[in-house]
Amino acid sequence: MTDMARYVARINSPRSPEEAFDYMADMTNFALWDPGVVKAVAVDGTEMDPPRAVDVTVKGLGGSTTTLRYQVEELDRPNRMVARARTRFLESLDTITVEATDDGSLVTYDAELTLRGLLGPVNPLLQPIFNRIGDKAKAGMVRALDGTPAEAASA
Repeated sequence: MTDMARYVARINSPRSPEEAFDYMADMTNFALWDPGVVKAVAVDGTEMDPPRAVDVTVKGLGGSTTTLRYQVEELDRPNRMVARARTRFLESLDTITVEATDDGSLVTYDAELTLRGLLGPVNPLLQPIFNRIGDKAKAGMVRALDGTPAEAASA
């Protein structure tokens, strides 16, 4: 993807890698830690752990909402999950990785957002907005994982 916005959050958590991964990879939990998410509902594979497709409703401009259907593309418990949502106007690629540490786990959430179609030309303007959204989500992840921010960088 070119001209995408990217945000990377890294959280040190006292939780085991399995516990941290299971919580973060269950996309229905997004609304519990990301203040930009209104709701997240499993729509496919609900008998699986975690669900393979989830409708995530996010806050938009002026109080509007948009629902994105995230599909799990890769699942390697408790190490890595990749999920993608694609609409006519945007694509979101979220990668969660969890590594064991001496005192718990290191959780990395790597989110890429690309505007598509008619909105494509404004991609370069998206990064500052995505940084603000990401900072709020990162604070929620810290709370949800009983963690602390690790050395991190927004890309």
